[in-house]
Order: sequence, then C-alpha cells, then structure tokens
Amino acid sequence: MTGAGVAAATFSGWARAATAEMPPRLLILIELRGGNDGLNTVVPIEDGRYYDLRPRLALRGDAVVPLAPGAALHGSLAPWLPLWKAGEMAVLQGVGYPQPDLSHFRSIEIWDTASSSREIVQTGWLTRVAESSAAFKAASADGVILGAADLGPFSGGARAVAMADAQRFSNQSHLASGAESPARGALAHIVRVENDVVRAGAELASTRPLSTEFPRTPFGQAARQAAMIAATRRVPVIRITQSGFDTHQNQLAVQANLLRQVADGVVALRGALQEAGVWDDTVVLTYSEFGRRPRENGSGGTDHGTAGVHFAFGPRVRGAVYGARPALDRLDADGDLQHTLDFRAIYAAIIGQWWKLDPQRALRGRFDAVPFLDA
Repeated sequence: MTGAGVAAATFSGWARAATAEMPPRLLILIELRGGNDGLNTVVPIEDGRYYDLRPRLALRGDAVVPLAPGAALHGSLAPWLPLWKAGEMAVLQGVGYPQPDLSHFRSIEIWDTASSSREIVQTGWLTRVAESSAAFKAASADGVILGAADLGPFSGGARAVAMADAQRFSNQSHLASGAESPARGALAHIVRVENDVVRAGAELASTRPLSTEFPRTPFGQAARQAAMIAATRRVPVIRITQSGFDTHQNQLAVQANLLRQVADGVVALRGALQEAGVWDDTVVLTYSEFGRRPRENGSGGTDHGTAGVHFAFGPRVRGAVYGARPALDRLDADGDLQHTLDFRAIYAAIIGQWWKLDPQRALRGRFDAVPFLDA
C-alpha cells in the first residue's frame, strides 16, 4: 500500500485471532506535540508569583475564563465550559514523572513506553495492553493514528495504522491482493499480514454519514476522521496529534490559535460521537511530552519545562480537578515545576478502570489510579 491514505502499518503484530470478544471501550488520545504550556492553559490567577515570573506572558482579564477557585482556563478553551458544567471534563494538573528529561524525543518516548526516565523500553504501553487482552484481538486494529506517522504508544508490535483519511485507507487497502497463498515461511507471514490489512481497511471505513460540522482546521479534520472511525466500533484506540506547541517565541498568539483548534475540534468530536451513538463508551485524554518553564524567556515564549496539565472528557468522566497545582514558590534547582501527579497513574486508570485489565503488567509496576473515571 502506498500514497497519502496510509502512512505506516506495523507488521509484527498483525495476527488476527478468532474470538467472540467485542473490542474494548474507546480511548481517543490527543497529543499536544511540542510541550504545551500548562501555566497558561489552566491559569493560577490568584498566585502573584505567576505574574512575577511572566510579566509579559501572564494571562489576565478577558484572556481567561473562570474554571474553579483560584484557577481559570485559557480563553481559547471557553468552548469546553459546557462539558465542565455537565461533569464530562476532568482537569489533571501537575502531571509529570521523577527526574524529568527535557529532550522532546526522549521525554515523549518515556510517555509512550510508560517507562522511568532512567530506562529504555522497546514496546509502547498500549502495545503491552493489547498483548494481554483478548478484547483487543477482536478489533480490526489495536489503534489508528491521525496527524502523525510515528507509532508512539503502539510501538514494538501493536496492530496499528497511521492514516490521513479513513475512506482512502479503505480504498487503498484493496490494492493489496487479499488472496490466499500457498507461500510458506516469511512470505506466508507477509501474505497473512496483507490479508489482515485488507480486512482492517474494509472494517474501519464507516458508511454512516455524520451531519455534525467540524472546523476546517487540520485538527478539526483529524477529529472528523476520528469520529468516522469511531462510528465503526472496530478499534479501541485512536490518537490525534496536533503539533506546534514548542512555543519558544510568540507564545501568546501561537498557543491561543492551537488551543482554539483543539477546543473546537473536541466539541465537534463529542457531537459526532453522540450522533453515532458511541459517546457513552468513549473517553478522550490529552497528553504532551512536558510542560514549559515557569519563567518566560526573552523571546516572548517559554522554554522546555516539566509538569503540565491535561484533560479527560467523556460521560463516564468524574468532572473535577485532580492532582495538586505545582507550587510556584517551590521550584526545583533548575527553576522548573515539581510534578505532583505521575502520568502512569493516569494510564493505570485507563487500563484498570476503563478497560478492566491489569495495569501492573502493562505499566511494569504499581501506580495508584487517579479516580477520574466511573467504573
């Protein structure tokens, strides 16, 4: 298969199994690539140190909307307020890990593999989940990736595809022969994979039209593709990537635009999934490789930092703020925020509470789940 319709497909994991299981409930990951600035996402409006550290970048007045006592949302996220009021939005603050790494490549690898900062792990956390779940094997694919070609949390053997357009992927999958072959050995494996991809392509193409309108932005169109794939009920995980959050300069304008795209896209995604009848079995989770440094730099931006803020959405989400806000008067020796919530505790909730699987096996250790999901 070639062309824009499919960017990547793992081959080692494509071995479909006959099972009566249904695919698990849906997780939609939204990656804010580049390191989103948490302090200007959920703003500590009553903390004077915030304004001292950011004399030019601090958000004030109409640039924010009230959220909870002492905290406000970036104004671009105002479309999320109805979800917050409906109890379908959780705020996860102070999210990070011990001994943080400020390299984009290494830090996102840590998030994708659910590893510590001092170890290298070859498999993604969702790959390990899929390996231990018969329900994942019942799906057409373990995951679909939109907006980026890397496999991220599906690395190391998951049945995952990166695509630009679900219908186009389905059409191009039929270019594979799909025929049975008497081949043996490695060639036989390739033929089996080819057949599996043909089936996945057919199963992931939704024939149900959705009337929900999506923003004509890159993220909005990726969200539309996610809704179409979700409507098939044939995949347990979809990841959407929005790039551009590495805001070393001109942060006020850049972050405002990016957050607006994500906010509008999530609202449209919710409407489409309600229309398709799958919203009740969906949780949406944002993540980013790290946050930004509390002190602004000299270029109207912020440099690589540590703890960030993330969000979860869905009808089974317990709407509240989770995790302690990192103290601006207790920065670490490098002037960075000290995390208060380990990101693997969020994964433990998804694995244990959402999918009813054993988190310890996939996370290679015990992490107390953040209770932001109903059982």
